[in-house]
Amino acid sequence: MPLDVDFDSGNESFSCYHPMVVEYRYFAVLWGCIVTVTGTVGNLMTILAFALDPHLRTRFNVLIVNLALADLLYCTILQPISVDSYLHLRWRGGQLWCQAFGLLLFLSNSVSIITLCLIAASRYLLVEKRATFERLFSNRGLSLLLTSAWALGLASFAPLWPVYVFVPQVCTCSFHRTRGRPYTTVLLFLYFFAGLCCVGVFYLLIYKRVQVAARALVRYRPSRRSSRKKAAPPSAQGTTEDDSSGGVRSGAANTCTSEVSSNGEPLQNNAGVTWEKGPGEPQPSHSVPGTHTAGASEEDHLPSALKVVPIPSPTATPPPATTPPATTPPATTPPAMTPPAMTAAAAAVAAVAAPPPHAPQGPGDDREFKRVTRMCFAVFMCFVFAFVPFLLLNIADKGNRAPQILHMFCANLTWLNSCINPVLYAVMNRQFRRAYGLLLTRAVAPLASLRRR
Repeated sequence: MPLDVDFDSGNESFSCYHPMVVEYRYFAVLWGCIVTVTGTVGNLMTILAFALDPHLRTRFNVLIVNLALADLLYCTILQPISVDSYLHLRWRGGQLWCQAFGLLLFLSNSVSIITLCLIAASRYLLVEKRATFERLFSNRGLSLLLTSAWALGLASFAPLWPVYVFVPQVCTCSFHRTRGRPYTTVLLFLYFFAGLCCVGVFYLLIYKRVQVAARALVRYRPSRRSSRKKAAPPSAQGTTEDDSSGGVRSGAANTCTSEVSSNGEPLQNNAGVTWEKGPGEPQPSHSVPGTHTAGASEEDHLPSALKVVPIPSPTATPPPATTPPATTPPATTPPAMTPPAMTAAAAAVAAVAAPPPHAPQGPGDDREFKRVTRMCFAVFMCFVFAFVPFLLLNIADKGNRAPQILHMFCANLTWLNSCINPVLYAVMNRQFRRAYGLLLTRAVAPLASLRRR
């Protein structure tokens, strides 16, 4: 016999029984168990990978870890309680735990949304306003941002403590649909609509900026080669060659172009100055002025007659002239260039080598930035896919006429958000994939040794 329960009045008996959902609950229980195990293990591995792998300890990945903490809160504490409620079709925790459950549920969701906004904003500032990125996402700035995210989520949903009730339509605890208005309406609009729309706008701006930079790089490469041949003197044309980072190598003196990893962490520039390396990036080569790089080493195999003298830097001090001994025949090298001529030639080479504004630093760096941005966008789209059906159903079904099984299915779809992110990291980020593999190898090693015994 159907149980007639008023959705807006709450359910004091904490029962969500309905003949329509008796069979469906087994699917919900199985799905909930998968989410619990996958989300707990995956998010724990994400946090451990960040702690143990030095290549992952970057400012950008701190945001990833904060998102994992919010998901871990739901998977380890809240999801097993939801599975128990669906299994027995009733809430067995009492009113106090029901209120605590509702507060923790919305705290986890709000921190996830705020973190998604911070991730999207950091990617945008990285390509558009580098100086602002360095100020906001410094070590101190990140600590303030993440602390503020948890504090803001708690301050937003803690005032709803008296109106957290058991909702039989979704067999879980949430805030009352009418008692908390209009405060609950404002919160849902700010977090789930305005917040997610802001994330979408940031990724749209990133996409446009990357497209503009890609077109600029395509136009820049052929024009750079042709103009370098015209502007550089013959001695410079023999020694300059394209560098993979978008700069130019000229014998032993390299043009200084700083490389930036896709996660916003500076790499090593061509002048030998070293910064922190970002995750997923190959270790850059250490080139020191005055030593041969990979491009210069190829010249060592040429006959001495084909080797040319590299153009010195404009600021470099000319080496002191040495007088050859009287018995030594005069050298046959071409006459030395005067300092003004050397300065003009080096300036011409530097002008050709200078990339246009907002141009990617190199093909590898550009590809890695796009891969990481696509991963972040996929995380955002999974959040939207998980929550939008549930939100639209609650907006459209104000009269509570939709079947209870439809409400339950849309609510169960939101569980996907808490466990899918580690899977996306493993599939779309080689650095996380490698770290996960090492963790699994370490975990299986003791079992393998016991099996050999």
